[in-house]
Order: sequence, then C-alpha cells, then structure tokens
Amino acid sequence: MRHLIIAAALFFSVCSLGQQSTVPEELLTIENGLVPPRIVEGTTPVTYNLIERMQELNVPGVSIAVVRDGKIRFSKGYGMANTATGTKVNEETLFQAGSISKPLAALGALKLVEEGILDLDTDVNTYLKNWKVPNNEFTKEQKITLRQLLTHTAGTTVHGFPGYNQQESMPSTIGVLDGRGNTDALDIDTEPGTNWRYSGGGYTIIELIVEEVTGMELDAYLDPMILTPLGMSNSTFAQPLPENKHAKASAAYTADGKIIDGHWNNYPEQAAAGLWTTPTDLANYYIRIQEIMAGERQNPLTKSTVEQMLTKHKNEWGLGPTLKTIDGELLFGHGGKNAGFSNNMMGYVNKGDAAIVMTNGDNGTKIMQEILASISSAYSWDMVKSQKIKVTSPSLEVLNAISGNYKSKRQILPVGDFIVTMKIVNGQLTGVDNTDGEVIHFSQIDNLKFMNVPSGNSIEFHRDADNNINTMTYNGQLEFIKIE
Repeated sequence: MRHLIIAAALFFSVCSLGQQSTVPEELLTIENGLVPPRIVEGTTPVTYNLIERMQELNVPGVSIAVVRDGKIRFSKGYGMANTATGTKVNEETLFQAGSISKPLAALGALKLVEEGILDLDTDVNTYLKNWKVPNNEFTKEQKITLRQLLTHTAGTTVHGFPGYNQQESMPSTIGVLDGRGNTDALDIDTEPGTNWRYSGGGYTIIELIVEEVTGMELDAYLDPMILTPLGMSNSTFAQPLPENKHAKASAAYTADGKIIDGHWNNYPEQAAAGLWTTPTDLANYYIRIQEIMAGERQNPLTKSTVEQMLTKHKNEWGLGPTLKTIDGELLFGHGGKNAGFSNNMMGYVNKGDAAIVMTNGDNGTKIMQEILASISSAYSWDMVKSQKIKVTSPSLEVLNAISGNYKSKRQILPVGDFIVTMKIVNGQLTGVDNTDGEVIHFSQIDNLKFMNVPSGNSIEFHRDADNNINTMTYNGQLEFIKIE
C-alpha cells in the first residue's frame, strides 16, 4: 500500500561515502548499530550495517546530521546522489523535504502573526482576496482559522500531493485549491476545530494567505525572511528548482532503485511539500529554535511566538511541527515523503540535541527510523527506542471474516477507486494493493487489529450491528468499506 505511506542492484562502498564535517568516535557505532524500530517480543533484535541496509532496500543515498549540545556534532553523506552521473552524496546535496516543508513554512505565517498582519484565530477569508474557503454546512457556525490550518484541525480535505513530472505544467496555488491540477478541489467536510486530520490542502491555504498578504510568491518571502535567519543557506522553497541548483540536487528513486522520470517531481504546493534542503540546514533550524527557547536569540521569531508554536493542540500537534513528550522532555519534529524521497527529523525543545535523516529512495521510510534509533542509542537519548510488539495467532474464523476487498472512502488515486484485497497467505493476513500489486503481511496484535511490524503500519477492522466485518481503518486515519 505504497500510496498510503504519507512511500537492479546498486554499488556502494566505504570509499564512495561522500564527505563529512567531522568523524566523531561514536560514528562507527551508529553506522553499525541500526536496529529495527519495532521488535517482536521474545525475539532477539538484529542489528544492521548502514551501507548493507541501503543496498538491501535499494536506497542509493542517505544524508545525516546530528546536533549535540547546541552544535552540529557531525553531518555525513552516504552512497550516491545520482547513479547515472556518478555523483556522490555530500553535506551540500539537496533533498526534497516533503512534508518537512510544513513546519518551516509555518514559521513564515507565524512571522506575519508576530508583526500583527495575521491573527491565529480570525476567519482566514478575511485575508484571502482572489479565492475563498468554501462556505457550507460545516462552516456555518465555525469559520476556519490559521491556528486550525497549522494544527490540521480545520476540517480541510486533500491529504497530500503526488507532484508533477518535468514535462507537466504546474497549476497556480489557486489552481491547486480549485482542483485544476492532479488532486481534488479542496473542501471542508468536518466542522472546523472538532477533529484532527492531516491535510496538505490546509497548508496550501496557508501558502495562499502568505502570498496574498505579502504580495510575494511563497519562496520569495520565506527564503530571506525565514531560511536565511535560520542559517539555511543551501535551502529554497522555489518550485521548480532553479537550474543553478540542479548540480547539487539528488535524484529521486523508486522502491526498486530506479531514477524517476525527469530525476524528480515538482511541487507547486510549496508550503506542503516544496522545500529543497539538507540535513545540515535542518540542523541549523533546530539550533536556532533551541537558542530562541533558551533566550539566546530573537530572530526570525521571538520566544513568545516559538512557545506558541510548540504548544500542543489536538493529536499532540503544534503550530507546524508534531510534538511529543518523552520522560518529561518535549520534542518537536516532522517526517517528509515526496516521490522518491523519504525523510525524518526529531529534536528536543529545551536541550540542544537533534537528529535529521534524509534519503533519496521510496524505501527510505524503512531505514530512517533505524538510523534514528541507532543515533538515539549512541547518545543515550530516549528520542527513538525500539518498540516491543506482542504478536498473537489469529483464528481461522477471524481471518475468514476479514478476507475480502476494501475500498477507500476517500479519493486517493487521480482516477478510479483505491481498493485493497485482504487474504490469507500461509496462515497470515496479507494485504494486496490492487493498483501496483504491492504485498504487505500483517501480524495480529489484538483481536481485530493487525500490524506490519517492519513498517509499523497498522489496520483495524470493525463490525456492524449484525457482527459482520464491514470497515477497515488504516493507521487510525484512512477508512475503507468492505465491498463484494
């Protein structure tokens, strides 16, 4: 189910790893200590070597940066940025950040709030000129606000964006919102403020707000006002990527290790998915935010604004980043997935520690958590620990009741229904994506709840009033209806 992961052998060797700023003593431990993020109870965890794991998963390139005690401890590139040209990954190799764009773009909106141009709790239609949030039964009483858009609680549709290849023309921001690109028109199907649901469409509204109140394209505003003060000198929100940066840009790779058509896709949805950056630049983002929280700087935002940004709303979401508390320490971060790029970043709010992993493969989702777990272990952080999963044996009665075809309630594919077939293979529940044929095996972790342990993706089945299985929920968010 590659569509839902918000997802020939390649040659690697130590001599082709690229450049790094320093070689700390713990680096070998990190590189050789990758552990799976989830371990089945009663089994001995297997550790991996980073280079071997990249080969196994067809991930050509990886780039890592670690912040320790408020400074960049190391940054290092591994493997290839472009197998066709022989370009290696180094510290300045640009990766598409995917949804990591969102917390960075959010800073631009918060800057305008700080300046009194925007307000977090005002109807956003007050600021919009050439396009308006649709009014319907759900917005009759409660209007959509910037706070709701930032925290994914506005009730807006459109989860994410597939991007456009190099030959395709891109719609304007309004064109995206009106559905004149390759995604549906944005709509509101839930009363604003009542529920949390991830929405790239909501961040596209933020993009338009910033553009209309500043009179500038989003990248023209964010590059000097946000990225430069953060020390992100190699980053840009420009879409498509300017030609003078192409030499530094990594190609994007499919799950089977092939370069996607045109080397990468373009994303006019800049706020939601358009950032090009490096782990080193994102390390600087963490350092600056941590310094602001420590009272050591006031640029690009004040401590008061950053404190609001890092305040938990529904589903432990801040005004841009996702938040979680581990052993009394607040962490902030975000993942990112564009076609052929998979990334993650996590860091402490009140300690100068953080880790960023960027990869140029669809299968990077399978390695980045292992790298983060290895980094956390090396520094005795509680940031990422392997989760122990208790697996049970499902009865044949349950498996037979579950088996069948399930159609997504939400439009996922540009054309046609997204249908998944659940069936029994060698006594194990197996899901088959009817679009691309991908097969995923699931283990039972509760009566009607199953998990693909390597990825952590879970499905839960539900019964109707007659005790028949009638619906399925994927990762607690995407709903499917059982069909004949």
